[in-house]
Amino acid sequence: MIAEITIQATPLDIQYCINAVMLPECGGIDVFIGTVRNATKGKKVVRLEFEAYEKMALSEMQKIADEAIGKWPIQKLVIQHRTGVLQIGEVPVVIAVAAAHRAAAFDACRFIIDTLKQTVPIWKKEVFEDGEVWVAAHP
Repeated sequence: MIAEITIQATPLDIQYCINAVMLPECGGIDVFIGTVRNATKGKKVVRLEFEAYEKMALSEMQKIADEAIGKWPIQKLVIQHRTGVLQIGEVPVVIAVAAAHRAAAFDACRFIIDTLKQTVPIWKKEVFEDGEVWVAAHP
């Protein structure tokens, strides 16, 4: 299995994602770790809330993985996304990509996160001290 994709309500395991793509034939591993930041556009963020249409989200994430595998010589990739309430500093997404050479790993990882944010039915609500807003997807 080249692609391993999960959506879960429990904390993501960054080290597992890295270990899962460490293969002897891969000289390049790129890892994207998305974290909950404490401010957006000058407003203090209290927390984020993620919801997903899980069946469709997993299907869309697999399509993205398949497209990346078709574009770059990837040996292995892992995508983990979290749902539920996340506090500042917690990790909602981890993407790890391994390839023989670094350029393919970098390019594929960037493509995966940018496309995921645009097309996958996972929604993010930012909760501020004075209100909340559902955030439109953007790269």
